Amino acid sequence: MTPDLDLLRELLDANPGLARRPGSGVAERDLRRAEERLGALPASYRWWSAEYGVGWLGAEPVAVVGPPGYDEDHDSITAPWRHDDRRLCFLVDADGDAYSFALDRRRGDEAPVVRRSALDGDEEQVAESFAGFLTVTDALARGLGDGPNPTIAGLWRHTPGVLRDDGVLVYGPHVIGERNATFEVAAYAPEWVLVGDDSGGTGLLMRRHGRDRIGVWALDLGAISEDVTDDGEFVTDDLVTWLSR
Repeated sequence: MTPDLDLLRELLDANPGLARRPGSGVAERDLRRAEERLGALPASYRWWSAEYGVGWLGAEPVAVVGPPGYDEDHDSITAPWRHDDRRLCFLVDADGDAYSFALDRRRGDEAPVVRRSALDGDEEQVAESFAGFLTVTDALARGLGDGPNPTIAGLWRHTPGVLRDDGVLVYGPHVIGERNATFEVAAYAPEWVLVGDDSGGTGLLMRRHGRDRIGVWALDLGAISEDVTDDGEFVTDDLVTWLSR
């Protein structure tokens, strides 16, 4: 799924822990020069570089695309220690764990993000894109874990939500808590979570617990109750495919 960059900008604006410096974007000529050394940069990281240029997760800097003469600098994405044919490291956290683009697993314009443990060198995939990495980082910082259920967790590894042309919005971690609090979902439908809406008064709900955590139901936001399956309308049991239609 292609990351929604407008929603990514909203997520970044809503989370001071994902610090960035608006107006410091990298010039196109410098992005192209870096790509001559590294190959095509993953699309959402390239967007981040063009929009912000520099940024930090907590106190740790995200590797930057620098001007000519900056290629050997430790913080430059083109520093030789950061890249080989398989990996491109963009962040080392306070524990020494390295986060890299898995260049050998590219999917279209993006590359998955993997974390290599400083303790034992083991590697695991944590997101499907740089946008997804920022999204899951935001979710963890908000105490949301991977997400309210596996379907949304999987979506967030790609993108911070989805806004379709017809007004259907599936929430990212930066808004899902506020929307559920506004409509008091925990009080009226404690086994359910509001994951989106149609921008016209109808909510999209999924179960938090139980065997069926893939079904999506539509229900009037003014009539939320625990009887979602009786009062609402079944939408899909494949949210990602339905969003892509």
